[in-house]
Amino acid sequence: MNLYHVDPSSEKRASAFYVPRDEAFSEVKQLTFSAKTLYSLFNALIPSIGNVIDDANTGFPYVEEMCWKEGFWKEVMPRLFKVIAGGGDVLRFEVPKLEIINTTKLWSLSTKANKKVRAGYKHGSTKSIASVTQQSTDVKAVVTVKQTVVDFWTEIGIERGLDDFTDLFGKTLLLELVSAELDPKTGLEKPSIREYAHKIDHEGEDIKYEADFVVPPDFGEIGAIFVENEHHKEMYLHDVVLDGFPAGPVHVTCDSWIHPKFDNKKKRIFFTNKSYLPSETPNGLTKLRKEELETLQGNDNGERKKGERIYDYDVYNDLGNPDSDPETARPVLGGEEHPYPRRCRTGRPRTESDPLTETRSSSFYVPRDEEFSEIKMGTFSAKTLKSVLHALVPSLSTAIVDSDLGFPFFSSIDALFNEGINLPPFKKQGFWKDLLPNLFRAITDGTKDVLKFETPDTMERDRFFWFRDEEFARQTLSGLNPCCIKMVTEWPLRSKLDPEIYGPQESAITTEMVEQEIKGFMTCEQAVKDHKLFILDYHDLFLPFVSKIRELKGTTLYGSRTLFFLTHEGTLRPLAIELTRPPMDGKPQWKQVFRPAWHSTGVWLWRLAKAHVLAHEAGYHQLISHWLRTHCCTEPYIIAAHRQLSEMHPIYRLLHPHFRYTMEINALARQYLINAKGIIETSFFPGKYSMELSSVVYDQEWRFDYEALPKDLINRAMAVEDPSAPHGLKLMVEDYPYANDGLVLWDIIKEWVSDYVNHYYSDSSLIVSDNELQAWWTEVRTVGHADKKDEPWWPVLKTPQDLIETLTTIIWIASGHHAAVNFGQYTYAGYFPNRPTTARMNMPTEDPNDELLKLFWEKPEISN
Repeated sequence: MNLYHVDPSSEKRASAFYVPRDEAFSEVKQLTFSAKTLYSLFNALIPSIGNVIDDANTGFPYVEEMCWKEGFWKEVMPRLFKVIAGGGDVLRFEVPKLEIINTTKLWSLSTKANKKVRAGYKHGSTKSIASVTQQSTDVKAVVTVKQTVVDFWTEIGIERGLDDFTDLFGKTLLLELVSAELDPKTGLEKPSIREYAHKIDHEGEDIKYEADFVVPPDFGEIGAIFVENEHHKEMYLHDVVLDGFPAGPVHVTCDSWIHPKFDNKKKRIFFTNKSYLPSETPNGLTKLRKEELETLQGNDNGERKKGERIYDYDVYNDLGNPDSDPETARPVLGGEEHPYPRRCRTGRPRTESDPLTETRSSSFYVPRDEEFSEIKMGTFSAKTLKSVLHALVPSLSTAIVDSDLGFPFFSSIDALFNEGINLPPFKKQGFWKDLLPNLFRAITDGTKDVLKFETPDTMERDRFFWFRDEEFARQTLSGLNPCCIKMVTEWPLRSKLDPEIYGPQESAITTEMVEQEIKGFMTCEQAVKDHKLFILDYHDLFLPFVSKIRELKGTTLYGSRTLFFLTHEGTLRPLAIELTRPPMDGKPQWKQVFRPAWHSTGVWLWRLAKAHVLAHEAGYHQLISHWLRTHCCTEPYIIAAHRQLSEMHPIYRLLHPHFRYTMEINALARQYLINAKGIIETSFFPGKYSMELSSVVYDQEWRFDYEALPKDLINRAMAVEDPSAPHGLKLMVEDYPYANDGLVLWDIIKEWVSDYVNHYYSDSSLIVSDNELQAWWTEVRTVGHADKKDEPWWPVLKTPQDLIETLTTIIWIASGHHAAVNFGQYTYAGYFPNRPTTARMNMPTEDPNDELLKLFWEKPEISN
C-alpha cells in the first residue's frame, strides 16, 4: 500500500486487505464464506446497532425495533442472534447457555414441553406481545434436492458464492405448510406456517435440507406445501418428508424444477401424495387445485420461454426452414389437408417466406418438467448428442464412395465393424466409447481415433442371418416391426386404389404361383380357409408416392406385397413378393412377382426384391410403428393430462410415469430427426415426403381403439376371441413372440389399472361426474386429435370398464408397444443390409437395357 502524505508512518486502507493466497477463504463448494458478503452484512448491522444506543459510551438503554426484511437476520446468523416478528423485526442476541432471565427485558420463555410462550417488547410500549399454543406438534421437514450437471460444473462464480452463503446461514428454501381445511370460523384459508430449510447433508446425488415447524393443534391435515427457491439458480426438488405427526410421516413427491425467486416471484405448490377426485377435494385445497391447473394451461399468447411450465397445442408447422433454404419448405401437418396429432405449442414467430410456417430456433420449448432432468448420474445431454451427430455423420459420409449411391459393396459395410473409420479428434480420452458404448467403440492407435461399430447380437451369432429366408419371415413376428403382418382373409388379392390412376387392381400373385410354392401340400383355397396365408401389404399405401419419390435423387420405390405360408412346424415361409409401379412417365403399370429360386439369376432377383421389402419395412417401422404410434399420438394425452388433471388426481398419478420425457424426445425429433433434411429424410426412402406419408397413415389407418393390443391382433386377423384360450384370444400363429409376450404384459397392466380404477371409482356415477377426467378425455379427442374428433370409434368414458380399457391402451402403447419397436433397433438394424432404410435402384427387370443387365450379371449386389 502507499503511505499517507499526512502521516508517512501510516499505510492507506483499501477495499481488500492482502493476505497470502493460501490464507484467503477457500470458497470451496461446501460452506463457502464470502468476505464481500460479510463486509456488506456488518456495514448494514453496525449502524442499526448504533442507532439503538443513546450514548455510545454507555451502551444499550433498551432494545430497539429494527425494520428489516422478515426473517433476514435470523437466517443469516442464527447462532449469533435471532429475529422475532412482532409488528416489525426485532433483534435479540442469543443468551449464553447459562440463562438468567429477566422477563421485563427478554422476549422468549420456554416452559413445559407442551406449552410454548413467545413474547416481544416493542419500543415505545410498556406491554409485552405474547402468544401461547397448547399441545402443538413439532414437525421436521426433510427436503431432498438432486444435484444436477449444472451444479456439478458451476463450482465458482458470483451466483454460486451467494447461493453457498445462503446455504451456510440456513436460508435455502422457504417452505410453507398449507392446511387441507378452511378456517371454520371465517371460511377462509388458514394462514400457512413458514420456515426456512437449511442444508444438513450432501451425499452422492442427494442434497438434504431440513426445517423445523411447530404445527398448532387446530391447523388440521397438511394438504400441500409452497416452496420458494432462495438460490439464484434453479434446483431439482425430489421430495419433502414431514415427520412428527401421530399418524406417521407425510410424503410430498415433487420431482420438479424449482425456479429461483429472483426469476419468478410465484411460489411453487406441491400437493401431498394423497390423491383426491375433484368432488372429494378438501375445501382448503379446492381453490389451489383450480389455480394450479390454470397456471399450467396458460394462454395462447406470445412465445414460450425456457423454464416455463405452460402446456398448449399447435400443429406441426416447424419442420421446415424456408427463410434459409426454400428447398426445406414443408407442408403444415395438422388440418384438413394433412391430418395429424397436435404438438406442444411454442409460439415462435412465423417465417417471412411462409406465414403458415413457424421459425426454428436452436432449442425447442417444452415445459420445464418435461425436459431431461440432467441428474448428475446418467445424464442425457441433447447438446452433446447434437455435437456427436454433427461430428459423426461427416465421418460416415467419407466412408461412402458416393453419398448418393450409398455403400458400393458389402465389404464397405463390413469395414465399419472390422476396420472402422477415422473420427474427428477429441482430446478427452475415451470420449466416443464413454458417450455411446452400446453403439460403437473408439480405439486409439497412438495417432488417431478410429471408430468401430459394435457388432449386433444377431450378426455375432450368425454373420449371414440377414441372408436367410427363414430369418426374413421370422422377423415379421419377432423382429423390429412385428405389428404389421396380417392374415389373408380374401382371395384373390386386389387393390382398392382407383384403376384409372394406378392401373389394374388385380394382384400378379396367382393361385398357381401359391400352389407351386407350397408344393401340393394343399390348395390355395384350402390354405386361405385354414388360416395358412399371411401378408405384409404396402401396396396401396406406397403406390401413390412412387412417382414423386422417384423424382428424388438416390432413392426409388414400389408398392409391395409379400406373401407367407404357415408351415406345419408353426413357422412362416416366404412364398412371393410382388412389386408394382403405377402408370407414369408415359409408361403403363408394371408389376412382377419374385419367388425363391434355385438358379443364380433368380436367387439374386429374389434377394433384391427382399431388399426393397425390407426398406419398406424399415421406413414404415420408423415413421409409423415407432414415431407416429408411440411418440406423436401420445403427446396429446400428455398435454391434456397436465392441462385438465390436477397433480392430486389419481388418474394423473397413474399415467405420469409413462409420459416422462416423451415431449422432450419429440421436440428433439422435430429438431434433428423428422425435420426437413434431417436424419429421417436423408436416410429413409420417402425422403422429403416422409412426414407427409406419416400423415396419410394417420388419416387412413390410425384408430385409438385399435391401439389396444387384443383389438389390434383381431383387426389384423392374427387372433380371434376365444374365452377358453389364454388371455381370451386364440393366435393364428402360436409362435408369435410379439403377441405371446405382449398379451402377458397387457393382462398385467390391465389388472393393475382395474384395481386402481375400482379403488377410486366405486360406481359409474363417479366417472361421469368427474369434471377433470371428462375434460381431459374431451380435450384429447377434440383438440389433441382434432382431425379425428368426429370418428365414431372413440371410447366414451361412462363406466369403470370404459376408463380401464382407455388407460390400459395408453399405458400399453407407451410401455410394451414402444419397447417392442424401440429397444431392438440396433440388434436388428445395426447391420443395415438386414434393415436397409432405402433402395436406390430399380429392379433390373423393370425397364431392362443391356448396360443395366450387364451390371446386374457381373456384380448383382450393387444393383440395389
